Amino acid sequence: MRRLLLLLIMLVSGLVVQAQGIFGGKVTGNFQWDIQASREDSTIGAEKVDEKLLNNAFANINYVNGDFSAGMRFEAYLNPILGFDSQYKGAGIPYRFASYKKDYLEITVGNYYEQFGNGLVFRAYEERNLGLDNAMDGLRVVARPLDGISIKGIIGKQRYYWEDIWDSDNGLVRGLDAEVSLNDLVESWKNSSTRMTIGGSFVSVYEQAKPKYVNIGGSDYRMSIPENVGAAAFRFDFSHKSFFLSAEYAQKGQDPNAVNGFIYRKGNALLLKTSYFIKGLAIALEAKRIDNMSFKSKRDETGNMLNVNYLPAITRQHSYSLMAMYPYATQLNGEMGIQADVMYKFKKNTMLGGKYGTEVKFNYSRVHSIDKQPLEGYALNQAGTEGYTSDFFKVGDELYFEEVNFEINKKLTNKFKLNLMYSYQSFNPVAFGHPEQQNIYANIFVADGLYKFNRKHSLRTELQWLLTEQNYGEWAKGDWLQATLEYNFAGKWFFALSDQWNYGNENGDRTHYYNVSLGSTYNTTRISISYGKQRDGIICIGGVCREVPASNGLFMTITSSF
Repeated sequence: MRRLLLLLIMLVSGLVVQAQGIFGGKVTGNFQWDIQASREDSTIGAEKVDEKLLNNAFANINYVNGDFSAGMRFEAYLNPILGFDSQYKGAGIPYRFASYKKDYLEITVGNYYEQFGNGLVFRAYEERNLGLDNAMDGLRVVARPLDGISIKGIIGKQRYYWEDIWDSDNGLVRGLDAEVSLNDLVESWKNSSTRMTIGGSFVSVYEQAKPKYVNIGGSDYRMSIPENVGAAAFRFDFSHKSFFLSAEYAQKGQDPNAVNGFIYRKGNALLLKTSYFIKGLAIALEAKRIDNMSFKSKRDETGNMLNVNYLPAITRQHSYSLMAMYPYATQLNGEMGIQADVMYKFKKNTMLGGKYGTEVKFNYSRVHSIDKQPLEGYALNQAGTEGYTSDFFKVGDELYFEEVNFEINKKLTNKFKLNLMYSYQSFNPVAFGHPEQQNIYANIFVADGLYKFNRKHSLRTELQWLLTEQNYGEWAKGDWLQATLEYNFAGKWFFALSDQWNYGNENGDRTHYYNVSLGSTYNTTRISISYGKQRDGIICIGGVCREVPASNGLFMTITSSF
């Protein structure tokens, strides 16, 4: 049946492209092809790659005609580029769907992405740079019976690389979400400057239990594994003119699994956000507490796949490579964190604003462990027990991550802009499963300048400098310096040179990670080619991370859309 659906979508898409005048509607799509060639380089730890070329590619084709839409995505990992799980090896159509809107219903069959609230109990999404795709395969229904009321229902299984999930023992995910906008529901509130939305979710995963034994006090016991694990959440959003407040609380039932060490403790999560803005000033605050909230559709899975929920990191996501050298990963088994952002823009023609104005940003984030106390008579986190007790409001002793960040954006002349950044970071390697390593303390400086010669030609220069006293190999390699020159011309071409130098490494080679890039953009098509060395490290997006091995060679990307 699924193969027949794939064939029908492909046939319809092909016919529509050739005869849109007959079928009507609109066809859109996009394509990306990443090609990598890497050679062995012992100085940076780049291992030998047996294949001459590695490649990731995908193409989306979507068709929309009124209230009907359908689409598919072809993917090819032949073989996956470095850093992607080898289980992606292969090619095929892992994503296909058809959707139709009728009256107050929207029905989707096949694959789909969805999120309930902030994702604390359910989020199906794709993050291609991380090699993460937990798309659902099944049925999704959205009902909007009245203005201001939205009800979502989902059922299905999650993608697991190329595995035939319907022949696997991966869990079945079922969920319901409801959201009410009081302003849209109550006629007299529609034009009010005070707005409120409330919502709630419930998600359940069914997975057949397998025998599991634990040793407690020298005796073996067979665990009673729950086959149905439920999680519920409640949320509300409130805003009044320039003030905004959002909160969501989630609780998960007993879920002994490989991530939490097979304990029976229930999980919970709280996420708070508030912000205030007026002209020239914006303030945002966030707070989060997580306790045993790993929620997967397969209890033995420990990687990034098969996550039913999403627990966002409340730390700044950096685009500059040295500032992102020690990124933070969300600790699913327990963390408490805060983040504050302040942005102020000094007006033009003032002492601090100058002729063009000056924008200043401040960011502070800090993440700790949660309080954990062993149960009487048991070791902390003893499998087969409740694991531990925890005071909800007490902060744990272990600091996972801290950052103080300042940024100044200033237009100095009509042609020259300057961005200056400073960051102090404290990073605990335990966040990546290395408790034996000491904390890393780093001061990082960035200067990024852009000079526009005219409307089509510009030169960007970038300097980054990382200073740290920690120098003990894999997780800390001393001081770094990076310089980049990028020239854009004719509005279509760019050429860049960069060098990342590990000049402060006292326990290994003081390597230059050079890179040369050339690219072209024409309408919606972009081609870029780079050659050079890439250090091993960690890529994190939204608190989810993957390791990237060292490489030395060629990398090309082609993207296009229609």
